[in-house]
Amino acid sequence: MKKTLFTTACFAILATATTVAYAQEWPSRTTTVVNPFSAGTTTDTVARVVAEGLQKKFGTPFIVDSRPGAGGMIGTTLVARAQPDGSTFGVSIAGPLVHNPLLYKSMAYDPAKDLTPLTLGVHQPCLLIASKALGVKTLPELIEVLKKNPGKYNYSYVGNGSLGHLVMTLLANKSGTQVVPVMYAGAVQATTAVMTNEVQMGCLPAQATMAQVRGNNVVPIAVSTADRASLLPDVPALREFYPEIVGSAWMGFVGPGGMPPALAERISAAIGEVLRQPHVVELLRQQLMQPAPGTPVQFKAFMQEELARWKPVIVDNKITADQ
Repeated sequence: MKKTLFTTACFAILATATTVAYAQEWPSRTTTVVNPFSAGTTTDTVARVVAEGLQKKFGTPFIVDSRPGAGGMIGTTLVARAQPDGSTFGVSIAGPLVHNPLLYKSMAYDPAKDLTPLTLGVHQPCLLIASKALGVKTLPELIEVLKKNPGKYNYSYVGNGSLGHLVMTLLANKSGTQVVPVMYAGAVQATTAVMTNEVQMGCLPAQATMAQVRGNNVVPIAVSTADRASLLPDVPALREFYPEIVGSAWMGFVGPGGMPPALAERISAAIGEVLRQPHVVELLRQQLMQPAPGTPVQFKAFMQEELARWKPVIVDNKITADQ
């Protein structure tokens, strides 16, 4: 019995030592950073910034692999099914990481079990915009128009359970208004629909709307984040009118489930070092993204907070992605 216990203890010590040594050696070969959306999207931008920074830091190749489809779940599934050795990790968003178990009856992976949180990457606001034809410039003016015309006007969004969909649903709940959702294939198309007055408003990723805002083709009404955006200091936050409405179009980095904690912490720290570099902070700021790296433990806690924040909105309004 004593020999068995001694042998077991030896194996445990050896396994721990091996894990620590392996984490210290990362990266020893080419690393794939999975982007679960198309090239040129915001996730692609963040993935490439991080990959380039890590490659420069370590001198080993970091390749961005874009695997779009199923609202980000195809690429995120690829991460979930990879070996937890640090050779594959990915960037993803709230849907595939938090919301989708509430929106789909079945998924190819369980975010809580099949993914290892590495670090929060960036925050980005959704920007509530209105068509110029609607004739409003402020949120109180918009709400007044909607209250006078229940169900008459439409808003664009890019997917059931997307942040814009949830924010607009919550705004309608809190303001006592009715507005009809119209889904589009992507944020650019959804923004164009507002510009042409095909729909009258939308809460869309800020990066996708900024060209039309700068061109004075749409009216910026409010941002969804807790604070105003630095590039839009005159545009208020929704919570200045409705304190309960705070939402970030955040992105974070995850690895496969079962990744050793020491390895997850090493990758997390390396990503954070890249995201904190002044030139990276400025590059992302120009695209209305705010770096917010942290530890794996902090990112896991943040995702749990996001689930608690949005679950009532999804459940109470019977929002689903299943057809």
